[in-house]
Amino acid sequence: MRLDEKMLLESARSKGVQLELMEVKSKPVRLWRGGEDNMECDVLLQRCTSYFRALHLSKVLELFGRRVINNSEATTICGNKLFTTVALARAGIPTPRSVMAFSKDSAIKALEMVGYPAVLKPVIGSWGRLIAPLNDPESALATFESREYMHPLYQVFYVQERVIRPPRDIRAVVVGGQLITAIYRYAPPGDWMTNVARGGKAVPCQDLEGLEEVSVKAAEAVNGEVVGVDCMESKTGLLVHEVNSTVEFKTAARVTGVDVAGAIIDYAVRSAKR
Repeated sequence: MRLDEKMLLESARSKGVQLELMEVKSKPVRLWRGGEDNMECDVLLQRCTSYFRALHLSKVLELFGRRVINNSEATTICGNKLFTTVALARAGIPTPRSVMAFSKDSAIKALEMVGYPAVLKPVIGSWGRLIAPLNDPESALATFESREYMHPLYQVFYVQERVIRPPRDIRAVVVGGQLITAIYRYAPPGDWMTNVARGGKAVPCQDLEGLEEVSVKAAEAVNGEVVGVDCMESKTGLLVHEVNSTVEFKTAARVTGVDVAGAIIDYAVRSAKR
């Protein structure tokens, strides 16, 4: 287990809440209704690190009428950056300018629409993996050509403007429609990506104008109940560039002192009683 899941387990125990762990890789799940499903629980917290396991398991659990947080709809949207952008745009939430293409030639044209510098992101992926800076046509073409030899998933060219911002972004944790806490994530020296998993530094973010409104609206846009909303400060205001359905919160809890795990457990208990 990651530290996040250990914190959830410890919080549940301290509150007298019975929380059972489900090791999904060792447990087959049938796909027909009828009979016992051996899952005597009121609500399930979906914490699979694998997007595909989380998505498929949630869908099956919902077949049996189980209450899953987050549900398969939110997992589907949050796990795909392009789907997230569409959901945010539909809700009128500011996002970086993004373009989709399906070939290296149309991807070059996409770059002409957003301008340089830009970034190429895999539609599915985490921790900053396979995100490539696009600074000029020559390097961009080489990057696009390399992706044409990869899995078809990476041949969906999701091109996004590189926003002029401070050397940081914001991770806001939203639980049950409320902003629980937020942190600034600073890029490590010599890097431009702010992921803490890549060496980024986290400090508390407090009372940033507009953060609560935009983060709560972003959570609603993706139908998320427990999510991490990632924002950037631009010249025109806050831009939401990602929403995470299996949010890692240990760093936010450590640097802010906020009991994020407790807030998640309390919300799960309230949801089970509805």
